[in-house]
Amino acid sequence: MIREFFDGIRTLLRGFGTWRRRPGLMALGLVPGVIAGALLLTALVPLAFSLPTIADALTPFADGWIPAWRSALRAAVGIVVFVAALALTSAVFSALALAIGDPFYQRIWRAVETDLGDAPATDGGGFWMAVGEGLRLVVLGILIALFVLLLGLVPLVGGFLAAVTGVVLSGRMLARELTSRAFDARDLTPADRAALFRGSRARVLGFGVATQLCFLIPGGAVAVMPAAVAGATTLARTMLQRTPLQAVGSAPPAPGSSPETPATPAPGSRSAPLPPPPASGTPSAPLLPPQAAPPPPGPGRV
Repeated sequence: MIREFFDGIRTLLRGFGTWRRRPGLMALGLVPGVIAGALLLTALVPLAFSLPTIADALTPFADGWIPAWRSALRAAVGIVVFVAALALTSAVFSALALAIGDPFYQRIWRAVETDLGDAPATDGGGFWMAVGEGLRLVVLGILIALFVLLLGLVPLVGGFLAAVTGVVLSGRMLARELTSRAFDARDLTPADRAALFRGSRARVLGFGVATQLCFLIPGGAVAVMPAAVAGATTLARTMLQRTPLQAVGSAPPAPGSSPETPATPAPGSRSAPLPPPPASGTPSAPLLPPQAAPPPPGPGRV
């Protein structure tokens, strides 16, 4: 499992290798990240300066505490609020970047698929599908942020648990979202996708956590997004190779048939009739094949 986790991290590093092969295309992928990052920065910076006020408003019960304990509690609450905001910001940034830069990221995805060979004939989704996926990503980000915020209120270990949980959940969400284009292009059903993610849980988590940690670095989300798109394309191809869908489940049986139904004999072949069941109390005689059955009695034979 640990090896698989680090293989996911190496998959993101392989995405950075696309800069060497297609530098102009990857540079274009920076444009939507710059736009989305600038929009979110205008909201994140004021939030950072308002953390003391927010922490005071969330902990009115600590007004009468010893100053040292009160300051420690409110500092921890401020950190938890900022971690929750970062989890939400990561989801909103990905949603905005994917919606704004859909044409750019689609070209990166297509280039990586072509380099890997056997690229799908159709493109994965379109602008409106990217918008829909972005809205879903924002909703999931809000849920993760609320969960992280509640988890951070656990005494003593809440700050640590909130930080780790926020990175893990956000990373997993990012990995699923970034691989969706490759799966959409192949018309995979939700059941197929669930089977693929079950077969590569640790690898997907390693890729997502590495991407999320890069997103937490100032300016990292803008610089990493093109490599994340390229790496997610490679990750999706690896998942398809590791868990062939034809091995996950068989085709549904025809109407009226069941998996236990014997195969129909080929035309012109003859099958031996089934003997009647033996009478109660009568031992069953060994069955002989049709060609070995004794001939019927003829004239003059007793």
